Amino acid sequence: MLPDLSAFGRSVDPEVALQAIDVAVKKRMADVALNAARSKGATYADVRISRHLNQSIAAREQRVQNLINTESFGMGIRVIANGCWGFAATNDLTNDGIAQATELAVRIAKGNSRLLKTPVQLAPQKGYGDVSWKTPIEKNGFEVPIKEKVDLLLAVNAAASKAGASFVNSTIFLVNEQKYFASTDGSYIDQDIHRIYPNFTVTKTNPDKGGFESRNALSAPMGMGYEYLTTGAEKIQGPVFPLYNKRYDMLEDAIFATGQLDEKAKAKPLEPGKWDLIIDPSQLFLTIHESVGHPTELDRVLGYEANFAGTSFLTLDKWQSKKFNFGSPIVNFEGNKVLPGALGTVGYDDEGVKCGKWDLIKDGILVNYQTIRDQAHILGLNASQGCCYADNWNAVQFQRMPNVNLLPGKAPLKPADLIKNTEKGLYMFGRNSYSIDQQRYNFQFSSQLCYEIRNGKIVGMAKDAAYQANTQEFWNSCTAICDESDFRLGGSFSDGKGQPEQVSAVSHGCATTKFNKVNVINTGRNIG
Repeated sequence: MLPDLSAFGRSVDPEVALQAIDVAVKKRMADVALNAARSKGATYADVRISRHLNQSIAAREQRVQNLINTESFGMGIRVIANGCWGFAATNDLTNDGIAQATELAVRIAKGNSRLLKTPVQLAPQKGYGDVSWKTPIEKNGFEVPIKEKVDLLLAVNAAASKAGASFVNSTIFLVNEQKYFASTDGSYIDQDIHRIYPNFTVTKTNPDKGGFESRNALSAPMGMGYEYLTTGAEKIQGPVFPLYNKRYDMLEDAIFATGQLDEKAKAKPLEPGKWDLIIDPSQLFLTIHESVGHPTELDRVLGYEANFAGTSFLTLDKWQSKKFNFGSPIVNFEGNKVLPGALGTVGYDDEGVKCGKWDLIKDGILVNYQTIRDQAHILGLNASQGCCYADNWNAVQFQRMPNVNLLPGKAPLKPADLIKNTEKGLYMFGRNSYSIDQQRYNFQFSSQLCYEIRNGKIVGMAKDAAYQANTQEFWNSCTAICDESDFRLGGSFSDGKGQPEQVSAVSHGCATTKFNKVNVINTGRNIG
């Protein structure tokens, strides 16, 4: 679930994370690169000076297993020369080191241009001058003493153990990206981006019968500060147990999770067949990510991205028809880079484009994709949608997924209303195993928790349930979406793409959603 921090930079003392770098110093370094690029013949250049801070604390039962703090700091320079891209990076941030890296980027662009068929065509982008943006946090997680975070994890583990867990692992992962972007368009953009991800896994074994049951936290990784873990969690009272929104009570969830393990162990195997599904955002976010987020990435549609996780069935002819039926009329998806609390929310992307939101699926019809500056002209757009990102200073930025959200229903509707109107259904929570094909079309997903519904009431847990469908069939079976009061975020801290692989953090918001007559299989295996 969490990336290997050793690949993210050098180990540092936690106090290093609190030392700021003067914006004036970063601007001076950026100007060295921009001036060097112009002097070597580049027609466009942008510079990213970025400092990446990561902290991971992990505990198992009453032991701290790991505590890692890393820092990575350097500059990436991207240029266009002779109509072609070139890129180079350096952590030698002296004037000479910056100039040498910039010269290398220009040489690479000119070398690449020998094979060029069509020059790079950038969407227009005005310069913003000196601007800044910060994740609107209330408490910087890096300022919270290590002891306070360790004490929380050990308290979570102790509570789960007291409630009957055989094993419990817990983690807190913090990210701070300090990004400075400058370009020959005239932008100097300073951003301070924060993310947090608390998680745990509780496991209970059965010594008499063998086997075990586990449940992960129903937390969400968030684009927030440490306030996400403050007491007084913002909860929605769900039909079965509390559901967390913009605040999360890790201790309470661990106790609930452990108490559910006995019920999971006793749950009856699922009866395969057609079931109505009621899917909580803690599970549905992953289906959105795989079946909506990835196939609307324009580089996959065009075949530019194929080796890592495939292309897309949403080819341009479907968009051009203006009538491709992606889902039922109540299905509306947006790309959104400005949603508060979401992982992919920033002020400006890594091309200096001011972020916003736009429709991807409107009333069930495919209406748009996700683009960056050199893709916008393909769709006839006069501006990028701000979907460019690099996971480090030494990686070239490219098209990455925004927060992709299923918009909530407009009429008042709660999860309890969906349940009482369901004759034979399953209520599913939490991400689990999943699989989807290389065109993002045929898939299978399962959940952490699954409750059986009969005649409008929850009658108990079911085990080994996974739903199967193709993307178009599934979203056309959507018949009801809860209202905005139930809208919550799920997400991934490590969505991988590209070769060499880059990871990005992205959220997907939705409310509890109902799907009719979906094929459900039993994944259980009888051994011996």
